[in-house]
Amino acid sequence: MSQPDASAGPASTAADPEPTTDGTDGAAAEPLVVVDDLEKHYPVRSGVLRRRTGAVRAVDGVSFEIGRGEALGLIGESGSGKSTLAETLLHLTEPTGGTVRFDGAPVGDEAGGFDDLRRRTAMVFQDPASSLDPQLTVGESAAEPLRVRGVARRRRRERVATLFERVGLTAAHRDRYPHELSGGQKRRVGIARALALDPAFVVLDEPTAALDVSVQAELLDLLAELREAFDLSLLFVSHDVSVVRRACDRVAVMYAGELVETGATRSVLDDPAHPYTRALAAAVPTPDPRAERPRHSLSGAMPDPADPPDGCRFHTRCPEVIPPEDSGLTSAEYGAVIDLRVDLAGGEVDLDRLRARADGDDADSLGRALRAEYGLPGPDGDAGRALSAAVDDAVAGDDATAVGRIREAFGSPCVRENPERGEGDRDSACHLPTE
Repeated sequence: MSQPDASAGPASTAADPEPTTDGTDGAAAEPLVVVDDLEKHYPVRSGVLRRRTGAVRAVDGVSFEIGRGEALGLIGESGSGKSTLAETLLHLTEPTGGTVRFDGAPVGDEAGGFDDLRRRTAMVFQDPASSLDPQLTVGESAAEPLRVRGVARRRRRERVATLFERVGLTAAHRDRYPHELSGGQKRRVGIARALALDPAFVVLDEPTAALDVSVQAELLDLLAELREAFDLSLLFVSHDVSVVRRACDRVAVMYAGELVETGATRSVLDDPAHPYTRALAAAVPTPDPRAERPRHSLSGAMPDPADPPDGCRFHTRCPEVIPPEDSGLTSAEYGAVIDLRVDLAGGEVDLDRLRARADGDDADSLGRALRAEYGLPGPDGDAGRALSAAVDDAVAGDDATAVGRIREAFGSPCVRENPERGEGDRDSACHLPTE
């Protein structure tokens, strides 16, 4: 089999694609990447026999598409599953479930398609230092994909020289080792290496992390130029909302292994439909000292992917969680109740510390200290009486009974059901009514 001409520019076809029945261009009608219900679960084992007792659901039923020449931004906090999704999509780690289609063909153990996927896709890894071999010059590292494909040494050097020039590096950089380059230069080497085989699709994992603002701007300008010149489809994996706003056509928001909102970048970030997206967008700092403080903010930590909460996975941190019907609670008050339930279930309510802060030694004093600690609502109404009984159980050290009381008395759609994303160009997985 003949090897691809790695020194050539962007790939071209011998003939134009045939038109489809709806009058559109065949290539344009089919997205380049189609991900359907993709999963990546890691087994949890325990005991002497290391039996499987659970699973870390790092990616849990994710679906999206990336068009030809399109840039999709994947945003979310650290630990949301973004990098795992990117690696699973490229089959750098094997999926647990779901399917990936690349350029119209399925990819997987039974479907095959790995060679085309490997040749026509690439990834720029998050840590440029660890992704470059310290014993090789950066020119040799950039040429490694070509060497694996059997491209002759002279052709490799010519291709790398061309790519280094395209990404803003000089010929002198090729003979340097990774420790001799700055962080921005190492990222440019990673981009050059990713382009070595003239891919159609490139994943960039936190491409601007730990770079100065000016260097970030230069790198994003470079990626925009390369995207146009090479007709690339890109997946930006980032926690930086401002980077995605500048570089991407569409955005997908990920939380605890699931996508919670997708749509056109400006539409999603300027008018978020999901409370988590609102919190991410509000967290972007503004240089204007007169600007109002954001109303939406996040508290608490990402849930354990080995034991995600029932219902909407964001409900344990959601500032807009829907209170139980007829409870008379506000979202903030209901959020305080959920905080207590989560901490009781995790054994994180420290009664000894509360005793030190209580105004007496009796159970009532400890109960008041617990209420103050969490900002719990008063004892009025059915909800208040149920909460008072749960507080009494917690003070007595019976966390399991307290959790059961709260679950029974304080149900809501957010706790009972995991909402599904809608369909179309703009969708959100949330129980809140849409306008």
